[in-house]
Amino acid sequence: MGYVLLPPPQASVAVASSADRFAVRRIFCVGRNYAAHAREMGKDPDREPPFFFMKPADTLVESGGTIPYPPETRELHYEMEMVVALGKGGFKVLREAALDLVFGYGCGIDLTRRDLQQKAKDMGRPWDFGKGFDRSAPCAAIHPVADVGHPAKGRIWLSVNGAVKQDADLSELIWPIPDVISILSHSMRLAPGDLIYSGTPAGVGAVKPGDKIAGGVAGLSDIALGIGPPEA
Repeated sequence: MGYVLLPPPQASVAVASSADRFAVRRIFCVGRNYAAHAREMGKDPDREPPFFFMKPADTLVESGGTIPYPPETRELHYEMEMVVALGKGGFKVLREAALDLVFGYGCGIDLTRRDLQQKAKDMGRPWDFGKGFDRSAPCAAIHPVADVGHPAKGRIWLSVNGAVKQDADLSELIWPIPDVISILSHSMRLAPGDLIYSGTPAGVGAVKPGDKIAGGVAGLSDIALGIGPPEA
């Protein structure tokens, strides 16, 4: 059997200290998983269970590059996150067994066209175009669990042009990683290659062409990203 079109390239991300790469199947993102961020978005973190949205796998881009400012927005926002890379699949996974699915962890940025997202919210429409646009999922190298364990505390931060904008601790997650995996697995059959962007702290904000973004999670490789001019 052949294909009428060539299959697209396999989305992947680097693995720290290895020539191998982590093949990416899907990208899940957790919304409002830090209390302070939930409040800055006008929500009550004590009343909402976790919710999820998705980005296409091919929105992933490597750390260290420059991406063009995306079209149809004047409010491109950064959201620094720890990324969970799944090496095993599962369905209706118990919380106590959830971490057995994890291959490793990395740093990621959930780029957001905030004005498009807010307009869609105001109109009661899906906000995929605010989140799942081209190059909206930068990700640094994944560190295997054997090297870093399962980070549950430690600094998570992001700076723009050297000025720190987000600065928090992983221990402030409303729903820790085992809960996130377990809850998600009750709605979706998880599979090897899935990435989970686990939520962003308070301090999200806009960037413009020429800005330099840097961020990190304690014990993991930092992420760096430049914002270029819009594509012609």
